[in-house]
Amino acid sequence: MSSTPHYVIRGGVQGRERLRLLSRVVWPTTNALLERVGLARDARCLDLGCGGGDVSVELARLAPEGSCVGIDLDEAKVEIARDEAAAAAIGNVEFRVGDVTTPPSGNERFDLVYARFLLTHLPDPAGALEHMRASLAPGGALVVEDIDFSGHFSHPDSPAFRRYQEWYCAAVRARGCDPNIGPRLPALLDDAGVHDVGVHVVQPCGREGEVTIIAPLTLENVADAIVQAQLASREEVERTIDELYEFARADGTLLSFPRIVQAWGRG
Repeated sequence: MSSTPHYVIRGGVQGRERLRLLSRVVWPTTNALLERVGLARDARCLDLGCGGGDVSVELARLAPEGSCVGIDLDEAKVEIARDEAAAAAIGNVEFRVGDVTTPPSGNERFDLVYARFLLTHLPDPAGALEHMRASLAPGGALVVEDIDFSGHFSHPDSPAFRRYQEWYCAAVRARGCDPNIGPRLPALLDDAGVHDVGVHVVQPCGREGEVTIIAPLTLENVADAIVQAQLASREEVERTIDELYEFARADGTLLSFPRIVQAWGRG
């Protein structure tokens, strides 16, 4: 199970492997977003809900004269992130265990505050954004990416894919969170007092490669939450996982990632 009561996706080592694959698929669009926003070589960066630290490490590389702090509540993932950053000799990144839903402590302020696929798992995303805004240095950039699960698609139609969509959304809502938060992001940034808000939409998809297994892999990692919410039996979920993998491998199948809304602004 996850390390927070509202987070439906499996944490720890198993969850880390899913995040590793996910990061490879979406890094090109995240990198383009960071280029659009602009990042100085000496920027101080904060990556909230950093998971295994994939974006944190990239931010440290993009700001070689600056630094990046990655924060996550999952102690297992944070420890993995520390080990991997050390093995890669990334010296300007630091990982901390912390709760992104609490106000920042101390006087630390950052030139870039970033979160990807975090707000969809929080019952109070507006409150989290207020804390993120408070962590910004004057003129700093607040950047968020999050999903609109209603935009997740496949071709041809697949009953297993439709069950996965329904179960995932219901499991997230059962924990008081929003699986389709993406379109709300610009308004949430406005309400948090962020200025010059911009928005862009991206959506990886494909007929082969890692993007095609995001759906069955995600279902594997939310199976516990689905069963706990009594949305389906363990046997139903496991059968659907098998069907989704078979569908992903079939010739002619097109599978997408959930639609991703990118939003940013200045403090």
